[in-house]
Amino acid sequence: MSRPNGKYAWSVTVGAKGQIVIPKEAREVFGISPGDTLLVLGDKKRGIAIPPKSTFSKLGAQVFGTEETEETEE
Repeated sequence: MSRPNGKYAWSVTVGAKGQIVIPKEAREVFGISPGDTLLVLGDKKRGIAIPPKSTFSKLGAQVFGTEETEETEE
């Protein structure tokens, strides 16, 4: 079975301290680096989501009524 373009799935294990390791391929696809801050969203019915870093900037801009600055990919 092939996956739709741009769609991914990985499995992770939750450690004793409640930590997960984000798979290397996922970190590469989404440009996640050590020290980055991620936004974790949760809904009791729909589950947990970790959106792309750009969502954090967009949310902050909406909350504070400021213009969002465009992040560039490296």
